[in-house]
Amino acid sequence: MFGKMDLVLDIKNLKKYYNNVKAVENVSFSVKQGELVVIIGPSGAGKSTVLRCINRMVDATDGEIWFEGKDIVKIKKEKDLKQLRRKIGMIFQSYNLVYRLSVFQNVLHGRLGYMSQTDAVLGRYKEADKRKALDILEKIGLKNMIYKRAGELSGGQKQRVGIARALMQEPSLLLCDEPIASLDPSSSKIIMDQIHAMAKEHNIACLVNLHQVDIAKTYADRIVGI
Repeated sequence: MFGKMDLVLDIKNLKKYYNNVKAVENVSFSVKQGELVVIIGPSGAGKSTVLRCINRMVDATDGEIWFEGKDIVKIKKEKDLKQLRRKIGMIFQSYNLVYRLSVFQNVLHGRLGYMSQTDAVLGRYKEADKRKALDILEKIGLKNMIYKRAGELSGGQKQRVGIARALMQEPSLLLCDEPIASLDPSSSKIIMDQIHAMAKEHNIACLVNLHQVDIAKTYADRIVGI
């Protein structure tokens, strides 16, 4: 059984209002190490807003978001937010890659949160990070595409680059916002297989937004409906 120490994320009565619009109302759930939890719900139910509150892309109106023992909602300093975000990997529906850069460079961007501003601007990555990026790309089947520009890839390949970039962060928590919404069924299976493998092999708490109930049933340890 999981104990209290295995809890990575614990959300209590989360609310997010935009003026009179209740985007999220009283959402509570938790995610443990190595667990894949799927949030299911129709478009406009607030699934993406929940994820944005967790990584503080938007500020919650009320409630608590405990991540590794700290209430994210209460963090004020930019330095503390940066430290928080480097432990939270994010996979986006729209991939969020720099299309003019190579696959290799996009994956290395997963280390930016750990680098000084000067090293980040100049792209001075450690040799160990470069080796790790190559290892990850080999594991997800993209090593032969490392010098290709990200903009030249298919949708499924772009999402695999997004997964590799998230792995480079060595996250405790992975947030996936509709990661297969733009993909065909065969690419969707590859992406969900790799997200599931990330959670289990690396013991990462994983939270995935989906609207496909059958896929949620296939991959989720638990399903949260909103």
